[in-house]
Amino acid sequence: MCSTIVTSELMDSIAEYFGVKCYVTLTGFKWIADVIRRKEGVEKFICGGEESYGFMIGDAVRDKDGVITSGMLCEVAAWALHNGKSFYEIMVEMYTELGLYREALVSLVKKGKDGAAEISAIMDGYRNDTPKVLAGSEVLEVRDYQTGQIKDLKSGRSRPTGIPGSNVIQFYLADGSKVTARPSGTEPKIKFYFSLHTEISGMADFEEKKAELDGRIAELKEAFVNG
Repeated sequence: MCSTIVTSELMDSIAEYFGVKCYVTLTGFKWIADVIRRKEGVEKFICGGEESYGFMIGDAVRDKDGVITSGMLCEVAAWALHNGKSFYEIMVEMYTELGLYREALVSLVKKGKDGAAEISAIMDGYRNDTPKVLAGSEVLEVRDYQTGQIKDLKSGRSRPTGIPGSNVIQFYLADGSKVTARPSGTEPKIKFYFSLHTEISGMADFEEKKAELDGRIAELKEAFVNG
């Protein structure tokens, strides 16, 4: 399986659950296709996806493919109906087993020369004056894909990302949150990706836990966008 640095880590959890390797790449299906090419004849590609709702099943079409993905979703729904369940129930069962994951994206548009300079200044600020606390939670780890280094803020030790360079910074927080800052490569904007997870016991607390994560995402959005 393949995911990207801003894809939900639910994919990693699914891969681990089934004992399958999950390769993490930069954003874009060209990077996932590159993994398929390099592993061709050695490992069988099952599926891959990125944050922007793109998904790929099998290696016949080495790009996001809504047709095949829609067909697979219909198969899941048919299997659920045959087994007296709903798609919704299967989803909650998955979250109960692997943890509930919630993601959100905020894009700030910064047009023109001044906007580009502002985006650059934001990223430089994260690198030169790395925040120690975000929205009330301690920053434990910073992954800078431009320098290719992952820094543990507790120990001060660093290790390589193992991924090609890109102007992206990720913050891993003590409460389990992950926040990614990434300037768009095609539009005058900077994107903030928020990813959180928690444990649930089942259908009984699914909606409550989902609301809690959404509330936390709102706090993180406030800290990054307005703070």
